[in-house]
Amino acid sequence: MAPRVVVLISGTGSNLQALIDAIAQGTLKAEIPLVISNRSKVFGLERAAKAGIPTKVHALKPYTTAGKPRTEYDADLAQLIVEAKPDLVVLAGFMHILSPAFLDQFPSTPLINLHPALPGQFDGARAIERAFEAFQKGEIKHTGVMVHRVIQAVDGGEPLLVKEVEIKPEDDLAALQERIHSVEHVLLVQGASLVLEQESHKNKSA
Repeated sequence: MAPRVVVLISGTGSNLQALIDAIAQGTLKAEIPLVISNRSKVFGLERAAKAGIPTKVHALKPYTTAGKPRTEYDADLAQLIVEAKPDLVVLAGFMHILSPAFLDQFPSTPLINLHPALPGQFDGARAIERAFEAFQKGEIKHTGVMVHRVIQAVDGGEPLLVKEVEIKPEDDLAALQERIHSVEHVLLVQGASLVLEQESHKNKSA
């Protein structure tokens, strides 16, 4: 049986598509039993549906409207994932910071995130824009992409794969974004493969 990878998204799902394509091509030996989005009308959900993958929308707004705490949202999100029995959880452009109410539900299931910056640089939102601004000020010469383990600190988990991305003098923001996204699509698949391989070795030697 192929390892099960649950994917969390918030937007267009281009990184989800990279995982779907890699599975179809046999370069990622896995299956995706569930895609969860925190937003309802995003293209990533259409990509999943087109690939025949079940989807769920788990939005924060109904919780805040009802006066429920964020921890309750996180715990319910974790429960949805646990029910899908994942071997790996991938945050592919999922724009929520997750609390211990979520993370504590996965003591042995690995969680990885993709972040368009180098370790310790531009953690959090708008990383590409902030890197581009820093380049224009002469503060950096390049940026990068990393796949890292998820911990409570935003983008602060152990980096698993890191790749530098060149910023060219003639770049505008759109050109840099495109170059970063093409690196992301490759690195995320490699990161998922790496972690599933590590888990497989761990289980065999257990």
